[in-house]
Amino acid sequence: MESWLLTGSQYMLLLRGALVTLQILGLAFVVGIVLSLVVGIARLSERTWIRGVALGFVEFARGISSIILLFIVAIAIPILLGVPQENLILLATLALGINMGGYGAEIIRGAIQSVPKGQAEASISLNLTSLQRLRHVILPQAMTVILPPMGNLTIEILKGTALVSLIGLTDVMQMARNIRQQQLADAVGNLPILYLNVLVLYFILAQVINLIFRLAERLMEKRYEGGPALTTEELERMRPTSAEGTVS
Repeated sequence: MESWLLTGSQYMLLLRGALVTLQILGLAFVVGIVLSLVVGIARLSERTWIRGVALGFVEFARGISSIILLFIVAIAIPILLGVPQENLILLATLALGINMGGYGAEIIRGAIQSVPKGQAEASISLNLTSLQRLRHVILPQAMTVILPPMGNLTIEILKGTALVSLIGLTDVMQMARNIRQQQLADAVGNLPILYLNVLVLYFILAQVINLIFRLAERLMEKRYEGGPALTTEELERMRPTSAEGTVS
């Protein structure tokens, strides 16, 4: 009966690929979160042109296939601009981050709108600036709404990292192809067993991400136990001692 396990060296190759996958995921997550916050807040701007630009970004990022976006950012644009493709990891990160930003922006927008209007009105009465309201009142309460879907989105981006092997990056999927080629050369191995091991590796990574977001969600729920609304006294304590700037 054929073993369902790979050799030690083959597992090491998959783990090396997993490190590349995690590197791309981590960088894409940072890019995606920044875009999500900026675009999500811009979607609620009082200025029509800002809302229009933000909506255009969301529709573009959500409406284009991830693989097409990856090829545009990592291959087409560098060729058109005559820029050498020296760092494919950063280019792949940008493509996945844009994709995450489009979906994440709508998560942020919906979460901000879910915060009771009375909270914003109370913070205005305390003369907090727009930036202070977002930082001290709106976003902290919105986190309990943001975390569950953002965790799911991060797992989707993890699965999307498998596409980077198509542009030559040695992630988990590319390492699996390399192992398969070696198995064919040696006339040994079993394709279903190889990719079953890859599936298990992705599943483990997804569960780790899920656990991290669940822990963060519990921490936020504990912080706002009994409901997201803050009392006037709590808002008073949040009042900064100095101005932190304003946003539109």
